[in-house]
Amino acid sequence: MEELFIINEKEEEYRFNNVSGPKYLLRGPRSDFGLVVLMPGEDFPTHYHHEVEENFYTLEGEAEIYIFDKVFTLRPGDLLHVPPYHPHYLINRGKVPWKAVFAKSPYNPKDKYDLKWKPGDPPMRIEKP
Repeated sequence: MEELFIINEKEEEYRFNNVSGPKYLLRGPRSDFGLVVLMPGEDFPTHYHHEVEENFYTLEGEAEIYIFDKVFTLRPGDLLHVPPYHPHYLINRGKVPWKAVFAKSPYNPKDKYDLKWKPGDPPMRIEKP
């Protein structure tokens, strides 16, 4: 039987100076789960996954997410599903922090591929093998 446990978010740190970025509450064995905060003007670099799908559920604030060359605005209550092979870039263009829950599955910490793309660059293209 698997171990049961409770993790309080205050026990973990955000990646960017402990005030923003992703904060993992669960890493494996089958999925990742955590919180992400972007402060006004802050972004998260473009990346994609080969097998991992990623979901974002907005709790507070607003953020823009670019998937390929299409932009979506995430507001409180919005859930966005990002399938594998869909490069995505996040930015908070608002005046308040954006806070969301994220879930990634299947668990594969090595399945992240960074791209040097920002809004205004030529459209992103990813080819599946």
